[in-house]
Amino acid sequence: MANERIIKVTGKGNLKVKPDVTRITITLEGQNKEYDKTLEQSSKDTEALKDILEKQGFDRTDVKTLMFNVDTRYESYQTKDKSWRERFVGYEFKHVVKVEFDSDDARLGKILYALANARGIHPDFRLSYTVKDPEASKNELLGKAVADAKAKAEVLTKAAGVNLKEIKNIDYSWGEIQFEYSPMHRDMICNAVMAEGCGSFDMDIEPDDIDVSDTVTVVWEIE
Repeated sequence: MANERIIKVTGKGNLKVKPDVTRITITLEGQNKEYDKTLEQSSKDTEALKDILEKQGFDRTDVKTLMFNVDTRYESYQTKDKSWRERFVGYEFKHVVKVEFDSDDARLGKILYALANARGIHPDFRLSYTVKDPEASKNELLGKAVADAKAKAEVLTKAAGVNLKEIKNIDYSWGEIQFEYSPMHRDMICNAVMAEGCGSFDMDIEPDDIDVSDTVTVVWEIE
């Protein structure tokens, strides 16, 4: 093994993917001095949000939680002796959810209008685009990275006057690749032009391709 002759090459794959799924990430926040009432408000607001989305053609189970947190909140105040201290204000919750659907500007406009004009709750939301089949894109990206590693290895071995033999090892990070493109947030959406008389925003968005890349390190035996 000590005398084994090898060459190690890292290949990089690059891929442009056309997004075909629209994702709306929605954040609900609120606070109360009592813990149980904070949880109650969170539940009430979440149900109100699901009511809105249900009217837009979603099942209630389509609303997926990404993060939920209840934390204590304090504020600073100055005492009579001019020193600064903190006092307990209450509890605050943060609930982040998402819904996804096949990209459709007409449907998107109606959903965003409904969220922007929600009564009783004040959701913050972010629009992004992703792909329906990320695994297929990951596999294609991996193939491109391996092909790049092989092409580089062939150039190097030819220049060195040696030959590639069997692959000894392939090292791939298996890290998470984000297939997501986000063109705008809530404030930009709410400044969009409202479609007259139809209760929706007039959306005309052509999302850019999503650029992703990854690397693979391949080890060959050489002779």
